[in-house]
Amino acid sequence: MGLNEKPLSTLHEKASFDLADFDVPTGREEAWRFTPLSRLKGLHNGKAEANGKVVAVAFAPEGVRVETVGRDDERIGKAYVPADRVSAQAYTSFEEALVVTVPKEAELAEVISIQVKGRGGDGAAYGHTVIVVEPLAQATVIIQHEGSAVYADNIEFVVGDGASLKVVSLQDWDDDAVHVSHHHAQLAKDATFQSFVVTLGGDLVRLSPSVSYTAPGGDADLSGVYFVDTGQHLEHRLLVDHSQPHCKSNVDYRGALQGERAHAVWIGDVIIRVEAEGTDTYELNRNLILTDGARADSVPNLEILTGEVAGAGHASASGRLDDEHIFYLQARGIPYDEARRLVIRGFLGQLIEKIQIEEIRERVLSAVEAELAR
Repeated sequence: MGLNEKPLSTLHEKASFDLADFDVPTGREEAWRFTPLSRLKGLHNGKAEANGKVVAVAFAPEGVRVETVGRDDERIGKAYVPADRVSAQAYTSFEEALVVTVPKEAELAEVISIQVKGRGGDGAAYGHTVIVVEPLAQATVIIQHEGSAVYADNIEFVVGDGASLKVVSLQDWDDDAVHVSHHHAQLAKDATFQSFVVTLGGDLVRLSPSVSYTAPGGDADLSGVYFVDTGQHLEHRLLVDHSQPHCKSNVDYRGALQGERAHAVWIGDVIIRVEAEGTDTYELNRNLILTDGARADSVPNLEILTGEVAGAGHASASGRLDDEHIFYLQARGIPYDEARRLVIRGFLGQLIEKIQIEEIRERVLSAVEAELAR
């Protein structure tokens, strides 16, 4: 498949399955200027040979089809076309894909769990996953990333007419891991998609969630929490492409940073095309910088090409702990360290409470507590 030019946004100019359509990034491009290319272990320039080991296993309730398929399966690439060189490299290099299908009108009482485990950082690995929720079905998917790896992958979420999909993606890699991933959700008529991203581990993680609509009535809610430690680079780049009328989107990402060279990057792009009348969208990013030497880059972008919108806005804020909040708690007998933990826990916990799966919610809260205890 050839090059698909998308000139409306300078950040998303092209999409192609052909690796040759993408130049090797130099770091001067807008899409790559925040990413330390030297730490990508060759994922961006073709030097990362596919001889690493990452295993992805799905556990699903009865009635859900789980398949391992070859590259020629017609469901692969149906919803998403790679949008940068690493995404195209992952598409070109994977050998087998995981396809999970939730049948029409199914209402799953149990979650679908996908466990992705890296078996070592020697050599790179590439993956592809397709999750299809057929019309009027309802499902919840948990994707957990663990271990040591150099890994690039693409995940396609295909949500059918009137269907509902909730996804929790947990990046809990070992300290040396490198992970570059694209998550794309394609929403049909009146489809609902809820994504919750939790990024804690890894040396460098660059995650790009995106949403597109194929018919009116789609509703996407994208939330995320990240905690960045000394030397970590955690990057989230979101795109919501409103190309259908009367669709909704809401984005809320929050992060905390501590330690020298802790670096968080959040890019939020929303495009409202001419034909997307009645769009209702809002995006928010907030960062709490806990120590000197930490840095947060936050760039919300809103491109509106029609005057007929129901609502459109964005906001971004990065700052330190509020001394008044700490003083308020200390004045009531709470020691400084505990007061600090309470404020941070409250800042992130407002979002974490949206995770409806108790086991995962408690795991995330425990992980944040562990970060605060360092």
